[in-house]
Amino acid sequence: MMAPMPETVSRRAVLRLGAGAALGAAGAYAIGTTLLQPAPKSAPPVAMTGVGAPLAPPAPLEPVAAPAPTYVTGSFVSAARGGVDTNWAIARPPGQTTPLRPVIALHGKGSDASTVMAGGVEQGLAQAVAAGLPPFAVVAVDGGGSYWHQRSSGEDSGAMVLDELIPMLSEQGLDTSRVGFLGWSMGGYGALLLGARLGPARTAAICAVSPALWTSPGAAAPGAFDGSADYEANSVWGLPALASIPIRIDCGDGDPFYSATKQYIAQLPTPPAGGFSPGGHDGAFWSSQLPAEISWLAPLLVR
Repeated sequence: MMAPMPETVSRRAVLRLGAGAALGAAGAYAIGTTLLQPAPKSAPPVAMTGVGAPLAPPAPLEPVAAPAPTYVTGSFVSAARGGVDTNWAIARPPGQTTPLRPVIALHGKGSDASTVMAGGVEQGLAQAVAAGLPPFAVVAVDGGGSYWHQRSSGEDSGAMVLDELIPMLSEQGLDTSRVGFLGWSMGGYGALLLGARLGPARTAAICAVSPALWTSPGAAAPGAFDGSADYEANSVWGLPALASIPIRIDCGDGDPFYSATKQYIAQLPTPPAGGFSPGGHDGAFWSSQLPAEISWLAPLLVR
């Protein structure tokens, strides 16, 4: 089991994902395929033995992959979202030359990919790796406010993640054979839903923070579902797939979702990691939980 990260890393709030900070992520790099350093073009020198017979020239050096950029952004037109131009961002620790597995970070209502990445996620990843955690990537994507599932409007941000974003991440040099999900509020619900739908063979772990959960259709917030049928079709209660996926749930004891989250945890077949601690439904609580959440997530991604 991984040891907790040093206190100095915790105080820097290793990854300020989803905290709602207004800071922008600077220093975005251009998107591109992995660049290879060219092999030497000139013929290598011929070495001589003691009796003057030439030796075979040494084999040419294999090309060395250049490190992947620590931050890239882009967009695609999402058919699943009805043709909406959808922004995405990928952050990596520095010096990575092999494909990393990603944590897909799902934002809450009223947020987007840029807000999730605000505050310097790539610097936080560098600190996490320096503290001894295995390297991984963080991916954020615009999901609108449709609660990460198909809506009567035709928008389906859940299908966008599973059928468009994840295949695209392979083209960006990430290892999508297994992925993690991390989400806040609406995104916490989405992490449970999409992780279960992707299934235990490909979902390495799910971390749901202050998840937007309701015990009945009538209790749901306006706009979360189109009605009772939509609620039932996209419920995260009693999903068999979740029994085979490592889950962590963190929630503040002053959070409006505290009661529903407590009931949700009670019906899971295995108690999840995480738990309840002082805090509300806000960025301060989410930032305070991140060091422990990242320490829990990272080792599961490399199994």
